[in-house]
Amino acid sequence: MGPAVRYRSVDKAVERVDKWAGDKKLPAGTPGGVGIFVKEPRPGAVKTRLSPPLTEAEAAAFYRAALEETVERLATGPWRTWLFYAGAEAFFARRFPGLPRCPQRGNDLGTRMAGALGTLQAEGQPALLVGSDSPDLPLPLVADALRLLRTADAVAAPAADGGYVLVGTRKPAPQLFAGIPWSTPEVLAASRRRAAQLGLDWRELPGWEDVDDWDSLCRLLERSPWCATAGHVRRDLAHHFRNHARG
Repeated sequence: MGPAVRYRSVDKAVERVDKWAGDKKLPAGTPGGVGIFVKEPRPGAVKTRLSPPLTEAEAAAFYRAALEETVERLATGPWRTWLFYAGAEAFFARRFPGLPRCPQRGNDLGTRMAGALGTLQAEGQPALLVGSDSPDLPLPLVADALRLLRTADAVAAPAADGGYVLVGTRKPAPQLFAGIPWSTPEVLAASRRRAAQLGLDWRELPGWEDVDDWDSLCRLLERSPWCATAGHVRRDLAHHFRNHARG
């Protein structure tokens, strides 16, 4: 067995978006990089757990709305923002021409994540990765994660499904992402154990939530009705709520 993980929860779980979104200011010039894992929004290739009840085309349109809001919000932060894409580069070059982008490389998610963090850390600064399906992820939560990485080796913000909505390291640590059962409820627990085995100072911030299925979509509407993705749902997917109520 490896050494005991140096684990410390930084705060209680976030229950409302306004706990973070209010008037909390982001520190100017926050050092570090934020990489967003993105996919080309093609029907049948994204948000498959939303179909049904959504059609494949509706699920792809929803993902595009979440993707665009995620990228546009994170790109306003005081850090370097990169896109790590899967699919056709032309879509991302056309939609986000001002952001640096790099293809995801590797045969499994862990390899791709480790490679992306290595790219972001080339200048010797800490880095985070986030997905493209948490459109209301609070920017101060991202800033706090980068702040923690000034001293901690690794940081994560848990997701409701047993994974995490962001993860980062102060220096390259590719072994942290090896042997993790990706796309299962054990991702966070396995990552904690891996950090312990490696003797890393692993910290956790308050949790947040991805939008992966119908229930988490409904919780997004309740939690952050102001966000653009919620507006897309109310405008273009309202008939599903009527059908759900009748069913």
